[in-house]
Order: sequence, then structure tokens, then C-alpha cells
Amino acid sequence: MSDSPQPVGPASDRPRVGLFVTCLVDVFRPNIGFAAVKLLEDAGCRVEVPDLQTCCGQPAYNSGDAADARVLARQVIEAFEGFDYVVGASGSCMGMLHTHYPRLFENDARWRARANALADRCHELLSFLHDVRGVREVRARYDSTVTYHDSCSGLRELGVQRQPRALLASVEGLGLRELEDSNVCCGFGGTFCVKYPAISEKMVTDKANHVIRSGAGTLLGGDLGCLLNMAGRLRRMGSPVRVYHAAEVLAGMTDVPPIGDGEASS
Repeated sequence: MSDSPQPVGPASDRPRVGLFVTCLVDVFRPNIGFAAVKLLEDAGCRVEVPDLQTCCGQPAYNSGDAADARVLARQVIEAFEGFDYVVGASGSCMGMLHTHYPRLFENDARWRARANALADRCHELLSFLHDVRGVREVRARYDSTVTYHDSCSGLRELGVQRQPRALLASVEGLGLRELEDSNVCCGFGGTFCVKYPAISEKMVTDKANHVIRSGAGTLLGGDLGCLLNMAGRLRRMGSPVRVYHAAEVLAGMTDVPPIGDGEASS
């Protein structure tokens, strides 16, 4: 393993990355945002967090409220224009920016062009590190066997699957056990868990049982919404499995309580 991060040249030679923090990270788990900044900076990027960013509009969009979703989308597009890349530690939110923003403005030529320009520069954090920046290893240690959940949007809209596993393979002390039905929804689905609570509970219970049967001591993933959902169910089932965002492990920033454990969500 390399003894130092990737070489960093003059600021003018480093890509300017706008970090899309996401609402859940901002409110419940800022440590993920700090981990994302560290990983991006180690990969030779200049990282900025635009003050004007807000919700990506996905809850409104998924509920059929395209008008309000467009209002939020316009603000996000304006906030992130001028960056070389827009990166977020959430396949769900980045899938919204990359896949659904152009559809929101399909009948508005001016905003469709701006939405397409943003979509072309949008990336989920772990795929950006691996596929765009060419990161193959990190300097981190995590002494635990882990299992990994593939979130729906990241997997199906952005193709995020092999990248987190490749990066995690470089973490000293970490062993990976594949999760049964790792690509099956955990039942969170944004507003889905509110609209269909009984179905959601059955789905997350199945997922928690798969995690427990894996024998892993830690559950990792790339979307905080899914991780909060699964962590809550695991705790209610009395499971000691720890839950972290993969970025926290890759950045060596697991010196905070796991997701779902008291101060971890404050």
C-alpha cells in the first residue's frame, strides 16, 4: 500500500469539485461529508461546498410534484455551475441530478441544456474516486469483517457496485463477506417507507436478517437513507452489528459512534 496520498500539484492543476452534501448527511451524519472531503482532497481535488445548495427535490419528484421539484432543481443547478465535477456520497441524490433533472426540463430547452450540462459532471463519490480519479487504494485500517448493501439508485441508475468493493479491498484489516440479496431494496425508498410502512418494514426485516446471517460485524453502504433504515431495524432486533457509510471507513474516520447509536446521528 502506498505510504502517501496521490501527488497533489498546483491548485490550478487540480479539478474543482463541488460537494453535494445531501440533506440527510447535513442533518444526521456530517461525518460522512467530512470523510468525503478528505477522500476527494487525498485524490488531488479542490473541494468546495456551495452555500446555496439545497434538497435535490427527489421527495417532491417521487411524490408527483414536478413543479416544486423543478424549483429545487433550478437552485441546485445554479449553485453547482462552474465546477469541473459535482460529487455526492449518495447514489440516490446523485441519481436524481444525473438521471432525472434532464427529464424534469424536457419541455424547457434553456433549463434542459443546463440540466444536461450538470448531469454530465455528476458522480457518486466512490465511483468518482475509482473511475474518474483512478484511486485504487486508500490509507486506512478497519479491523472487522464487513458486508455491503448496494443501494437501488446507485446500482441501477449510476452503475455503482464494483467500485466500493475495489476500494474497500485496500483497507488494512478489513474482510468482506458478500451479503445475500445485496442488490435488493432495503425498504427505505425515500417516501416509500412513509406511504407503505408495512411493506417497508417487511423489506428491512428481511435485509436485517441477511446482514445478521452474513456473520459480519459491520454493515457498509453508500446511501445514508438506507443505512439509517437498516441500522434502526438491526437495533430493534437487538443486533450488535455496527453500521457505517463506506466513505467513513475508507477515510479512516470511524472514531465516532456507528450510525444509529446515539450520538452517531446527532
